[in-house]
Amino acid sequence: MKEYGNSGNTQAAATCEYPRRLQGRSVAAVTAEEFNCERPRITSEPQGVDVTPGNTVYFTCRAEGNPKPEIIWLHNNHALDMKDDTRLNLLEDGTLMIQDTRETDQGTYQCMAKNVAGEAKTQGVELRYFGSPTKPSFVIQPQNTEVLVGASITLECSATGHPQPRITWTNGTGDLLSNSRYTITTSGGLYIQNVTLDDHGQFVCHASNNQDSIQASANIIVQAPPWLTVTPRDQVVIEGHTVDFDCAAEGNPPPIIAWTKAGSQLPNDRRHAVLSSGTLRIVHVAQHDQGQYECQAVSVIGVRGVPVQLTVQANVLPVFTHVPNDITVLVGEDVQIPCSAQGEPQPIITWSKDGVQITESGKFHVNSEGMLTVRDVGQAEQGRYECIARNALGLSASSMLLTVTVPEGRRAGDNFVEPSILDAIQRVDSAINSTRRDLFDKRPRTPSDLLALFRYPRDPFTVEIARAGEIFEQTLQLIQEHVRQGLTVDLNGTDFRYNDLVSPHYLSLIANLSGCTAHRRLLNCSNICFHQKYRTHDGTCNNLQNPMWGASLIAFQRILKPVYENGFSLPRGVSQDRLYNGHPLPMPRLISTTIVGTETITPDDRYTHMVMQWGQFLDHDLDQTVPALSMSRFSDGQSCSSACTNDPPCFPIMIPENDPRVRNARCMFFVRSSPVCGSGMTSLLMSSVYPREQINHLTSYIDASNVYGSSEVESEQLRNLTNQHGLLKRGILWPLSGKYLLPYATGPPTECMRDENESSIPCFLAGDHRANEQLGLTAMHTLWYREHNRIATELLKLNPHWDGDTIYHEARKIVGAQMQHITYQHWLPKILGDHGMKMMGEYKGYNPNVNSGIINAFATAAFRFGHTLINPILYRLNETFDEIPEGHIPLHKAFFSPFRIIQEGGIDPLLRGLFGVAGKMRVPSQLLNLELTEKLFSVAHLVALDLAAINIQRGRDHGVPPYVDYRVFCNLSSVQDFEEFKNEIKNPDVRERLKRLYGTPLNIDLWPALMVEDVIPGTRVGPTLMCLFVTQFKRLRDGDRFWYENPGVFTPAQLTQLKQASLARVLCDSGDNIQQVQPDVFLKAEYPHGYVNCDQIPKIDLRVWQDCCEDCRTRGQFSALSQHFRNKRSTEFSYPEKKETKDYPNSEKPIGFLEDVDIFNNSAHPSNKTSFDSTREFNNFISEVQKTISSLKNQINKLEARLRHEGCMDKGGIYRRENEHWVKEECDNCHCKNGQVTCYVETCPPVECPNPIKPKGRCCPICSENESSNESSVQL
Repeated sequence: MKEYGNSGNTQAAATCEYPRRLQGRSVAAVTAEEFNCERPRITSEPQGVDVTPGNTVYFTCRAEGNPKPEIIWLHNNHALDMKDDTRLNLLEDGTLMIQDTRETDQGTYQCMAKNVAGEAKTQGVELRYFGSPTKPSFVIQPQNTEVLVGASITLECSATGHPQPRITWTNGTGDLLSNSRYTITTSGGLYIQNVTLDDHGQFVCHASNNQDSIQASANIIVQAPPWLTVTPRDQVVIEGHTVDFDCAAEGNPPPIIAWTKAGSQLPNDRRHAVLSSGTLRIVHVAQHDQGQYECQAVSVIGVRGVPVQLTVQANVLPVFTHVPNDITVLVGEDVQIPCSAQGEPQPIITWSKDGVQITESGKFHVNSEGMLTVRDVGQAEQGRYECIARNALGLSASSMLLTVTVPEGRRAGDNFVEPSILDAIQRVDSAINSTRRDLFDKRPRTPSDLLALFRYPRDPFTVEIARAGEIFEQTLQLIQEHVRQGLTVDLNGTDFRYNDLVSPHYLSLIANLSGCTAHRRLLNCSNICFHQKYRTHDGTCNNLQNPMWGASLIAFQRILKPVYENGFSLPRGVSQDRLYNGHPLPMPRLISTTIVGTETITPDDRYTHMVMQWGQFLDHDLDQTVPALSMSRFSDGQSCSSACTNDPPCFPIMIPENDPRVRNARCMFFVRSSPVCGSGMTSLLMSSVYPREQINHLTSYIDASNVYGSSEVESEQLRNLTNQHGLLKRGILWPLSGKYLLPYATGPPTECMRDENESSIPCFLAGDHRANEQLGLTAMHTLWYREHNRIATELLKLNPHWDGDTIYHEARKIVGAQMQHITYQHWLPKILGDHGMKMMGEYKGYNPNVNSGIINAFATAAFRFGHTLINPILYRLNETFDEIPEGHIPLHKAFFSPFRIIQEGGIDPLLRGLFGVAGKMRVPSQLLNLELTEKLFSVAHLVALDLAAINIQRGRDHGVPPYVDYRVFCNLSSVQDFEEFKNEIKNPDVRERLKRLYGTPLNIDLWPALMVEDVIPGTRVGPTLMCLFVTQFKRLRDGDRFWYENPGVFTPAQLTQLKQASLARVLCDSGDNIQQVQPDVFLKAEYPHGYVNCDQIPKIDLRVWQDCCEDCRTRGQFSALSQHFRNKRSTEFSYPEKKETKDYPNSEKPIGFLEDVDIFNNSAHPSNKTSFDSTREFNNFISEVQKTISSLKNQINKLEARLRHEGCMDKGGIYRRENEHWVKEECDNCHCKNGQVTCYVETCPPVECPNPIKPKGRCCPICSENESSNESSVQL
């Protein structure tokens, strides 16, 4: 009324009568304080009570207030109506009396005091009724409730029953609530304090007594205002590019993401789009897009926003501000070559020499401005350098020529050449002989023995090459030690000038006496009739312009310059106290235990374990590094496994403190790979200075060298030369299949006879002597050895006039083509996916300018990705794909165990275990199983090796540059901080571990980084690994003249058949008795539904290899230079009309006989058929005669031309007379005989004087006359 009065719309004349002190006052003028009203206040509260039937109960309740409050009683939240139930009485003091209590009276009672000033309630109390036992029933059930994050809430719940039910609460999954924020009230309600989003969901109230248990549920709907989980960052982009501002938020209800620009809506065009993830994407960014944007997370609870700035830069290609110029320097000096550029964004400067990118090392340094520093310049650094400035828009390049001059004169080390080389020969030979004695005795094997044995070269030529390289390097190190005595500088440091140590003349002498020059291969690719059709075993003459490309026993290729501590040969990490980019290099074993080893294995959801096995089998066709020939130090002969010092060839893997497994040793065995003769330290002191390079023992091509060997010597050891069937040697007969196993290796005891108590069966002999490394690999070698013999046998049936060499080479050619097809059409697409196969591109023909050599980083790091695919168990399955009685086998028991194939079921159980079991998924947090990191080649009581640590140490041994350099090569971003890896390594825990290990991204080794990269969807590799795979496999294909798809290698009909090849078919044909496979053995399939019988797998029809030329004299004779003539053969291979009639069953009748051809099928007119056949045969005869005459004319013309120009033409284009001798180079003598030039290297005998001289024009040094006479007088 007062308010109405104040508004002026109402008039009131009411006056106050009571109380007397206000009598006569206008009601509208009296204030609330003057009325003296008080809200009710409870002064006495009721208590809970237990009753039995027929009792009387009193609930006391008293309250004060002004005016006096009214007492109202509530039962289960409902007001009691005293009029409806005469048992209920409200006494004057507010007490509730209940007479003749019944079961319906039980429940919660609450007293409410109420007056005009307000109301007050007591806590609820229980009336518990105890009559006969009754099941629980709910008095109050919980209700669905909405609540804000941070608030508190009570879900009410109470029940009655006899005995009184016990109240408990669980969440929606049935777990009891144990959080300290949860409290159950005395009435049974659930009180939740400080609600969080985790409380969102269902809660269940349980009421239980000995009669029953009941439940009631309710949902707590937790509402939370939006908060940002991904915050966008300011960005600077180049005009025309696309920019993404990532923004994501959470809340309940889930918020939506909205974007604004400068407080207004986004432009309504197709260039601006908000993706479903909340990301704002602007394509084809323009200058007017620059400005401030805001991401807003909007829900009914609230709005949260964050602003970001977009800066748009104009397009500016790199422009050189300083171009490099040609420079001439003296050998041994340092040279700085400036190069700088500008652009938007600021370009990155990289350098390359002769097409190989330069990386930071002891030899090269590129500063932040782009200046290249080359330290201790030698003639190897001479050449053309290219400075490349690259940014997002493109690149610019500028080159310069560095010329190095070598002054005449003696050097400090010249006087120590002779004693040093003699000492080096003695040291190296002593260490090698000691190692051979230890390796090839019959004692039980240690893990280091096994590692050395299965890597030790068996080919004498390989041994001699490696020995020469070691002698050369040891000689120079000994000279260095002699010179060190007279110098104050540390020769192991980068300040020492290696190019000034020994003069070029004495370096040539060292090369000659060490054996380096004596073991250079002299190539002869003149037999074009052979080289046009077949490969050599050692890979030479594949590329006729560069015959050594891809050959065995040559250096690995480089795509980045190697990184050595001293710029030439010392590996990173050899100096444990040295800092690299301000941080020490972590021990490889520590890296392995921190980020590589895993007990957890995730099965691959798509691919079988055969993916891993084919990768290993393929790897053993491509590369094998020649190891050091000694397991002992050259300096004193002490074993590398016990010395634990970096003393050549030892480079031990040190054990960190608190290693989880190794407690009783300081190091793991490791020796360096042998250097290529004339590289590394062995060439630092020569006129041509090259960093240390390593030897690939195998041919680089996919040519089945793992079946046939990589040299002529190896191939002859594998072939069965007792007949003309073109077969490989056979081992024992496997009785269950009637097929043969591989032959046994002969000679001294091998790694398979590591413990005679286990087995005395030696290793199997195969094209790669690592065939016995593990049983799955041995089974694959057996499979493909059988495949060769199967094909050779079929070819002999089709072409009985072929000799053994032709059959062998044709079968070898088919086997190699099958491996190429399986690799590129079936296996690689699983590894690289569609994305990688598109990067590699379609085959466009042979390119002689492509070098198919194996890249060092590919062999040492990239292709070792297969180690992450290995299961810890080799499964062995029977014909129904169940476990065989002998059981599955842990991997560490499968090493060097060929006896298990003979004694435990043959190769089929192993092969089924490869294509019938899921492989191991590549997960960045689950890299190598512990069988490889903790049990490799394990033997009781000895330290097992660690494959992951070996991989890392091998990368450092080979001078493989760090991971960040390969990112730049692969056009990924250059990084300075570990967070910049987040696109390729998304797991923050992995990035944190890398940071703890390395301290800086610049130091990360290549192999572990490749392994922890996130796998690109649809592939099994990360982005950098993808780049290296595509680079290598494209080279292997495009640079191989005998690639199976290269026109002319096979006929179109043969190529069509080869494209039917599959590993499934080979398993069917050459396994023991495999009857069922999936069509693609790399894909998982459920047995039996996903399997088919072998007769449903396509076959190669070898009939298209049948030689149909029955009148050629030397057709199929491997030694023939022409295919147009053949000698008279037995009647078996004569024309039909010239041989006796012979009856053939239809199935055995020789294909191609004229009687089999019935074109018209006209039996009613046999004379017509005979007339037609005679005419056709005569026409064919005339055509063949004309071809023969034409061929004879060509041969006569060639012979006449040769007679007219009797003699030779050397490589320099100079005509040489028949039987003429000349000196090509100082020690190369050449001879012209029968129209062919033959050159050989003269080998010099050792001289018996301290200061030999080398007369001009002669190759070998001699003693001077004075020295000779002095020596004679001493002898007298």
